[in-house]
Amino acid sequence: MTTSPSAEMYRLINGYQITQAIYAAVHLGVADQLKDGPRPNDDLAARIDVHAGALYRLLRALAAAGVLHEHPARSFSLTPMGDCLRSDSSTPVGAWAAFVGRPYMWGAWGHLLHSVRTGNNAFTDLNGKSVWQFRAEHPEESAIFDQAMTALSKNATDAILKAYDFSPFRLIVDVGGGRGQALAGILAANPDMHGILLDQPHVVEKARPLLASAGVADRCEIVAGSFFEAAPSGADAYILRAILHDWEDNEAILILRACRHAARATSRILIIDRVIAPPNEGLIGKCSDLNMLVSPGGRERTREEFSDLCSATGFAVAGVTPAGPMLSIIEARPS
Repeated sequence: MTTSPSAEMYRLINGYQITQAIYAAVHLGVADQLKDGPRPNDDLAARIDVHAGALYRLLRALAAAGVLHEHPARSFSLTPMGDCLRSDSSTPVGAWAAFVGRPYMWGAWGHLLHSVRTGNNAFTDLNGKSVWQFRAEHPEESAIFDQAMTALSKNATDAILKAYDFSPFRLIVDVGGGRGQALAGILAANPDMHGILLDQPHVVEKARPLLASAGVADRCEIVAGSFFEAAPSGADAYILRAILHDWEDNEAILILRACRHAARATSRILIIDRVIAPPNEGLIGKCSDLNMLVSPGGRERTREEFSDLCSATGFAVAGVTPAGPMLSIIEARPS
């Protein structure tokens, strides 16, 4: 059955409603309650302590969206999509839903028109501070953000390992590597490799348990610091996964220069980020670019823009390798 252009437009316009419905379900832990099989709505409502009638209205909408499946007698189960919302999913996206539905993120998107009119970052103009300052002042929001980044790293690591051969490297630095999810995966797949995790003190202080659970803590050094100022020297490779897109060119150049000062002549820098698709393609990447405009203040970039950043900081792009449907690995070498 085909739909009319106006019906498709309605679907796009109303997309925010699905976002908030998924956010509510994740916040309530619905997927974890359904992981063992179908459960009646009223039983589920009692378990999570919410209004049964309102919960049913939420769940039936999510079933219509394909996130859940509604059975007779108002019973619900997870679909393959909904299964990704479980906290223990092997392909977790629930932490991302919990992050993007937060009021401060929602508020920044509500001021997209302001950013388009002025070119300014919506969050900063709305709140009088950057989103990074805001999260530093609100540890609970910082924790939700860190969880989302850890989940994204877990999803991306398998694709990265399939796309790129890390085995020639003996020492790698994960620059801005958060709690070390990606680094742990790379080290686990390369038992002769050692790693250094670099991030802010309040982030890396939570990294040790994750590295230990992956069995790589004895091969990983944790360094607290700012990637604008310096990176550990002498590594074979420097990884920047989802880092440069958070910043405009001036700040991105500072990060790359810190890596260039630390790198040896034979070092590699691996920028793992989205690459903007050609015209009329790549909706997810181009919406992510709008997210950079309204919240962190950075941008997604084309291959040519990555090449320009590298050239300005003493690197030359040697190749670009797709890593799954959303990321690419831009490999650069000292020029």
